[in-house]
Amino acid sequence: MKDFDPKTINRLSKNGILKEEFESSLPYPPELSLELLAARGMNLVLSNNHYRFATAVSSVDDTLFCIVDIETNGSKPSHHQIIEIGAVKLQNGHIIDTYESLVYCTEIPSLIQGITGISVEQTLHARPLKQVMQEFRLFLGDAVFVGHAAKFDYTFVSAMMERVGLDKLLNRSLCTIDLAERTIESERYGLAYLNDQLELYKDATHHRALSDAMTTAKLLKRTLVLIPKNIKNTEELIAFSKEAKRLKRSKVKKEECTETEEE
Repeated sequence: MKDFDPKTINRLSKNGILKEEFESSLPYPPELSLELLAARGMNLVLSNNHYRFATAVSSVDDTLFCIVDIETNGSKPSHHQIIEIGAVKLQNGHIIDTYESLVYCTEIPSLIQGITGISVEQTLHARPLKQVMQEFRLFLGDAVFVGHAAKFDYTFVSAMMERVGLDKLLNRSLCTIDLAERTIESERYGLAYLNDQLELYKDATHHRALSDAMTTAKLLKRTLVLIPKNIKNTEELIAFSKEAKRLKRSKVKKEECTETEEE
């Protein structure tokens, strides 16, 4: 199916699209089209004769979040690949499931091996990318995709899906950097820095996928108690994370600013 344009996405996230209008735009019968969209992570519901994202009518507590972190052997999805993926499912403040896997790979730059502690010897014995992506697609389902610098993780995972013959992701997404910048005053918003300052996850092993996903899940829980009380559904939460005014950062020394927000 052809992806929806930004205007359609915006309408589905807010007031919705009239049933007859939306169904007439679908390439297949409505039931089949909705199943195909759901398989790619887009969960639509019919409410008051309008189609909306499920996240536009579900409360933040009821929403299933899938917090994802990946380690890769490079920064470009077109040339590189995931070498480890970890994910944590969070709903109503409770962790309900986790996923973790190394991925078969024959080339990992020494710098990345040093940062992650993941060696080529380890990934040579891991499962192939196709199998891991198929498993993770099922694990993710139609949950909201959450990441610290979510755009990078989302884009990379989606590209790996396409590489192995799956459709790219259509899940709604939420970035914990964006959310933290609007709820927590901090000098920096890198994950390791926030973990140290907020004491989120004492067993963290930085730059390992499941550990970073767990740290991010605990950060998400911390931010959700700080959001404005008038936020009722998850689309309002996503909009708040992108549009609300950022809190002022304290001044930091110039040499401290070399840490990237993704770290």
